[in-house]
Amino acid sequence: MQHDLVSIIIPFKNTELYISECVDSILNQTHQDWEAIFVDDQSDDTSYSIIERYTEKDARIKLFKNKGNGIIDALKTAFSKSSGQYISRMDSDDIMTTMRLETMIDGLKIYGKKHLAVGQVHYFRADGLSDGFARYEQWLNRLTVNGSNYSEIYKECVIPSPCWMLHRDDFIACDGFEPNRHPEDYDLAFRFYKANYTCIPCNQVLLHWRDYSTRTSRTHENYADSSFLDLKIHYFLDLNYDSKRPLAVWGAGTKGKTLAKLLIANKIPFYWVCDNPKKIGKHIYDQKLLNFNHLAELKNPQSIVTVANTDAQKEIKLYFESHNMQSMSDYFFFC
Repeated sequence: MQHDLVSIIIPFKNTELYISECVDSILNQTHQDWEAIFVDDQSDDTSYSIIERYTEKDARIKLFKNKGNGIIDALKTAFSKSSGQYISRMDSDDIMTTMRLETMIDGLKIYGKKHLAVGQVHYFRADGLSDGFARYEQWLNRLTVNGSNYSEIYKECVIPSPCWMLHRDDFIACDGFEPNRHPEDYDLAFRFYKANYTCIPCNQVLLHWRDYSTRTSRTHENYADSSFLDLKIHYFLDLNYDSKRPLAVWGAGTKGKTLAKLLIANKIPFYWVCDNPKKIGKHIYDQKLLNFNHLAELKNPQSIVTVANTDAQKEIKLYFESHNMQSMSDYFFFC
């Protein structure tokens, strides 16, 4: 195993329009000790032949067929072919900035093992970026600049899937790509969190993240909201839930209702609160909706907030702070 070799794991499927830009951005890295492991997940366009031509020019670019079916099997296949001291991820439709690998390796050398190198991201789209993605970019970069990514992990995936790096041993220690859980990038972020790998602060954009209407994360059922909530509850119950404390769910919209059903299915007792006068006092799933002030009557409660409105979230956060409640211990924003 070479000392500073980075194994870049890149699954792909039908990205012929963008994959050359991805490869070129890797070739242009200031850190040149890398291997790019591309795994074709049953493409029916010219993506495979495009990478095949690159392999003829540069031995560091390696190309394989997926041993199974789907992105998780493709990731496993790629990792099985890797040999680098460092493991990183990339999507075949995105672009690395030239300093990405060098910046991440420098950080890991300074901080050592049990650290995770991350980078800021810049979203782009040919026909203009939506407000939602612009807000996500700002939110993610705000966390990344301080390395405080885990502080809001239950809101959304806090580790950009094509922009992280860590020591090979640490990657294996948290089960790598082994679990067969979707969304796989969010699941991996939770396992980094569970393993207590500290995120290294970064104030540089290291990835240009492409959005388009047919991107897998927009179209596949594995990335639906219900899958995200399933994953959040799985890890909340495993990592942060204290069964000795009363649990409250704040919010009775679509996500609140879905979350309530998941808690009921897991036989987790909870109080259901909201600040909507039209819903207070009603019963949903045989659970009475209470005024949020009922929280003050509970002894040392934990609260999950499913309210999506940003202004309402600010007010809710102020409420918790006024009662000396701490984020990620006493309350958790799930959206």
